[in-house]
Amino acid sequence: MTDADVLGPDWRRRTLPLRPDRPGAPDPVATLVNRRDAGTDPDRPAVLYVHGFVDYFFHAHVADDLAARGIDVYGLDLRDYGRSIRPGRRPNTTRSLGVYAEEIDTAVHLLRRRHRRVVLLGASTGGLIASLWADARRGTGLIDALVLNSPWLDLRGTRFERTVLTGAIDVLGLLVPDLPLRRMAPHYGEALHAEWQYDLAWKPHTEFPARASFVRAVRRGHAAVRRGLAVDVPVLMLTSDTTGPDDRWHEHLLTSDSVLDVADMWRLAPSLGEDVTVEVIEGGGHDLALSPEPARSAYLDAVADWVERS
Repeated sequence: MTDADVLGPDWRRRTLPLRPDRPGAPDPVATLVNRRDAGTDPDRPAVLYVHGFVDYFFHAHVADDLAARGIDVYGLDLRDYGRSIRPGRRPNTTRSLGVYAEEIDTAVHLLRRRHRRVVLLGASTGGLIASLWADARRGTGLIDALVLNSPWLDLRGTRFERTVLTGAIDVLGLLVPDLPLRRMAPHYGEALHAEWQYDLAWKPHTEFPARASFVRAVRRGHAAVRRGLAVDVPVLMLTSDTTGPDDRWHEHLLTSDSVLDVADMWRLAPSLGEDVTVEVIEGGGHDLALSPEPARSAYLDAVADWVERS
């Protein structure tokens, strides 16, 4: 069953019921969002967009731009994010990145009924989730290509944070999983919201902390990437050309990656699979789809070209 969506009358959303995942909590749901005209032509490729941490799909301009190029975009709000937040469930957290395989599987199978080609696109934490999912589903032919928008492949921080602190969090994530460890610095979000309209209840600047179980799950995902994945479809990784400070206000918040370190992405790109292409977007922000022009158009052009070739 589909309903009207907050993006407007040209959009619809579909709630995806999911299996119980937490004792005593309401059952989770995910939400699939798309333009009403998507899925009418099986020859048009589909892009399934998976968002990052403290995020949801509000990128109507991406769908509109790619639709004009013959590509249908679907946004997936994962369980406990955005449209999928439900009373009685803690938003924006998990104890395992693997749980998201259920909603990605469900969405991809739905898209396969409508489209001959399906491309998975993950942004930031969604890029890590999408990479792990693609690795786990290798050999299935479920997707034809993978696109990563500034994927979170390693912890930005000191060697101590990446080693000793990670070991401590691995224990804390089991013993006190809901312990808040860190709140995001507000600067990037504030700069972004000055340029883009989105729901601060679903994408707040500081309200949703990174909890011990979430950080543990992410670091275990990072470890899997370091060991090496075997994604068996072509991968396009897109990044900014530079890393900016993440702990203070500066004039390049939207024209550099001021959330993650692009050098980590470049270093770990070969660990994803045998066919990985890295494209650097000059002047791009962390979410390249929300970058100022001309970086935004350069990103969309690169994605459209890749989808058409894949």
